[in-house]
Amino acid sequence: MCAASKWFTRAVQGLRSFAYAGEGERPKLGLALGGGFARGIAHIGVLRAFEESEIPIHVIAGTSVGALIAATYASGTPLEEMERQAAATRFRDFGRWTLSRMGMASNDRLGDFLHKFTPADRFDQMRIPLTIVATDLMSGKSVHFTEGEIRPALRASCAYPGLFLPVEYQRHFYVDGFLTETVPVEAAREMGADVVVGVHLEPGLLDSPPHSMIEVISRSFSILQTSAMQAWREDVDILIEPNVHHIQWDQFEKAPQLIAAGEAAARHVIPEIKSALAGTVSGILRPRETSQTG
Repeated sequence: MCAASKWFTRAVQGLRSFAYAGEGERPKLGLALGGGFARGIAHIGVLRAFEESEIPIHVIAGTSVGALIAATYASGTPLEEMERQAAATRFRDFGRWTLSRMGMASNDRLGDFLHKFTPADRFDQMRIPLTIVATDLMSGKSVHFTEGEIRPALRASCAYPGLFLPVEYQRHFYVDGFLTETVPVEAAREMGADVVVGVHLEPGLLDSPPHSMIEVISRSFSILQTSAMQAWREDVDILIEPNVHHIQWDQFEKAPQLIAAGEAAARHVIPEIKSALAGTVSGILRPRETSQTG
């Protein structure tokens, strides 16, 4: 989408939100969850803060592990169950080491892993409208999955290049959505969100030499993304960045700390979110603020 088209879309959404406020209809909130392997457990803390503060989520979009958390929550899974499973999760639950020229592991166990939380396996069974974001390896473009089966879309979104094999689906090859939408703000907008809250998880800091190929790949992608222009930062209304820098990609055992970090960061911006949903500020009619908790 070109800059002019994005501006026009934001203008229409902003004016619509302004009109809604006068008629008693509130803006729709979209939650955009980014990737981050084990650090994605922090998203559960964000959701907990939203629930306890009675913040409604009208649409939800996810990239990579954010897609897994988004699908699980959108299906109606209680947060208590999500927390319990997160604490017990290990790489073998969704990854299977394999020998291939295309990657080091398969994520074909992801579908069964999702079914630990919910029997739902189609987008039209979600209680909250859901979009899962992946990257088409051939075209290099972002793909938004919104219908059909969830399993192939989830596997595609989580196919971290170099680690997991690309996912072949309907004659296309897909890899992780973070390559094109680190935080799926555009996907949330497409679903009709007037106010988009994005959650970005910075990768773990390396205070010692890398010990595996995965650490090298992960850090390299992070450096590339940090140095490149990140358009989503210009489009998000409210940004949550939990303090998870010190946690590495596979430290699932640190679930309690991750959840606490997500909750703390979300609570920091709850007043701003409530203000936006009350119609006192909306869309492009207010200055955009970036909130960080560190």
